[in-house]
This record gives sequence, structure tokens and C-alpha cells, in this order.
Amino acid sequence: MVLSGQITVTTAGTAVRGTATPVLLAVRVAAHPANTGVIWVGDGDPVGNGVTSTTGFPLNPGTSIELPGNLNQYWFDAAVSGEKACWIVATK
Repeated sequence: MVLSGQITVTTAGTAVRGTATPVLLAVRVAAHPANTGVIWVGDGDPVGNGVTSTTGFPLNPGTSIELPGNLNQYWFDAAVSGEKACWIVATK
């Protein structure tokens, strides 16, 4: 089975935690191709303040990364309010 979804960073500068996903090994995350700015991904403290433009991994529109484990281990921030990160994972 394949699951997919999107994470929206409603307010730029305010990190959003990833969605809980049933991941076997990894989840593929991509910055939505319609984004106009950069999405940053990384770990964060309990309120997500650890992911910023200076601490996160940058994803330009249309670029992707494979992340190990569950997506809820990661936080997302954006340069522009309303930007999205798309994700997809294959399960058993």
C-alpha cells in the first residue's frame, strides 16, 4: 500500500511537525513544485524551534529527500507562509 499527503507551513517562521506515518524504512519528502520559496526540514525541540533557515536542510521547489523513520520525527519551516511539503511512503 502507498500513502501520501502534504504538510502546510501556515505561517513562515513557525515550524510544523510532520504527520505520523507507518514507515518501514523511509519516507520521501519533496517541496511542492508550486512553492515560491524554500522549505527547511530537520529535527526540533518539543515546540519545533530547532528548524530555521539557518539550522534546517533546504528543499527548493520540486526537490526531494529521503528521510529515515517516521515523518513525525521531523519539523518543517518555510520562507513563505502557506508553502507545502509533499510526502509518500510504501507500507506492507
